[in-house]
Amino acid sequence: MKVAERQHVHDVNDAALRQLTREHLKVFAKFTSENCETCELLAAPFTEFATAEEFQHILFVRLDSGENPVAKKMMQEKTAPFFVSYCQGRLLECDMLTQETEMRDMVRRLGEFAPLSS
Repeated sequence: MKVAERQHVHDVNDAALRQLTREHLKVFAKFTSENCETCELLAAPFTEFATAEEFQHILFVRLDSGENPVAKKMMQEKTAPFFVSYCQGRLLECDMLTQETEMRDMVRRLGEFAPLSS
């Protein structure tokens, strides 16, 4: 699929996230919350990463923690934005990030991760 044909960032709910992490080799998720200034600051770079040739093999998804019960429960102990990388349906890394460079580093680690062969 060419970058121009890709849907850049998928807005999903808890159930869709579970399904997509099983269907796609690599998924990078951003958990956001309403009135989160840092979420807004990182919105444009997140979309840029989703369209970058370097990360075309990664599916980018976004969840609103206020609208998704599982995400909401996870975010009770965390501060948005919260990022999670998945490979082969397994959580690889998760962290509260506030800088574009931190987010880029996490996406790069996911991109470079060598999955287990079947």
